[in-house]
Amino acid sequence: MNHTPVLAMLHTVPGLVTEMEPLAADVVPGLNVLHYVDESLLRDTIGRGTTPGHVRRRLVDYARYAEESGAQALLVSCSSIGEAATAARDFVSIPVLRIDAPMADLAVASGHRIGVLATLSATLGPTTRLVQEAAQRQDKRPLISARKAEGAFDALRAGDRALHDKLVLEAFGELAGASDVVVLAQASMARVIEQTQGEPGGPAVLTSPASGMTQLSTVLRRKDS
Repeated sequence: MNHTPVLAMLHTVPGLVTEMEPLAADVVPGLNVLHYVDESLLRDTIGRGTTPGHVRRRLVDYARYAEESGAQALLVSCSSIGEAATAARDFVSIPVLRIDAPMADLAVASGHRIGVLATLSATLGPTTRLVQEAAQRQDKRPLISARKAEGAFDALRAGDRALHDKLVLEAFGELAGASDVVVLAQASMARVIEQTQGEPGGPAVLTSPASGMTQLSTVLRRKDS
């Protein structure tokens, strides 16, 4: 009998459903994906400036739903609640994966001067700490610079994409000159930064979606019996 590997994904942005599934399927062909979407997890985290207790409890519930539904792992696509994802691992028997974990490891391996860019304070802190944890595992002491693109998230939420892009590019420019590699804490910035690629002397730029899927090959297996 052939058992198709099953992955559950938890999103706080509905639009990521269609973006993430093809990336996962490229890593594990034939994968069956279950999607959970809960915008309130991000909304409440932004409102508190950190991940509140009820968000952490709900994330544990989603991990349990995934386990009960037969998923072999739960992948959390929101970096802002990544630390809650780590904490949820203690309550289930399946892996709970952070989309940005491989990106942090790659950043530390790629250069000494690491820039972290975000449009939300609620994301900047967790991503910076994730890079610091990766550095400890690799026994390295990189120089980490974190910067928030002030006003960019509010502009995007108001529908002003042009202003969002302008503010992100300005913040990126401030980091780029002093960085060997720049980590984008939010996947929504990747589209903007793409226009800077290929510039001589520019830093390497890392995003979480593509690199985050690489971990699936080690936790998802097609079982034949």
